[in-house]
Amino acid sequence: MPPPGLLPAAPEASGPLLAAGRGPLDPWPSTVNWQPISTDLIWVELIRLAVVVAIGLAVTAVGWVLSGHWLFGLAVAVVALLGGWRAIAIVRAVRAWGYAERENDLLVRHGLLVRRLSIVPYSRMQFVDVSAGPLERAFDLATVQLHTAAAASDARVPGLRPAEASRLRDRLTALGEDRAEGL
Repeated sequence: MPPPGLLPAAPEASGPLLAAGRGPLDPWPSTVNWQPISTDLIWVELIRLAVVVAIGLAVTAVGWVLSGHWLFGLAVAVVALLGGWRAIAIVRAVRAWGYAERENDLLVRHGLLVRRLSIVPYSRMQFVDVSAGPLERAFDLATVQLHTAAAASDARVPGLRPAEASRLRDRLTALGEDRAEGL
């Protein structure tokens, strides 16, 4: 039996997504040019979190004041601790988002603990949405949402500047129409 480092590569460990020396469970293909999203999305998500934490703290604090029970005091501490932990996670999670346009498909990556890589073939796209809520508009951001026939395969790219979101929408729509004609 050959030494462990000299075993032949398994067939499933090869392919266009895997670089030399990377395994099938490595999170992101390094052979593509990843485009990051705007870090302004961090502020949008932190503001959303602050609203939720403020409501949670207010409810538990009122319960603590009215009842005086120590469990409400513990709940206040837990809400504050989880809010702080989530704030740290938001910063890292936004930096993990990225997308890459390839010849036949769009790759979207995100996630920290559970890393997700969505590969959406242009020919499978039914339509592309661009949306921006009030908070996103305040920070000059938009989200591109790709819709396919299978709901589980939908992908979104948040935190894009409106001009980039429009460019990506138009490009994906044009590529989707071109690829669909060939089917």
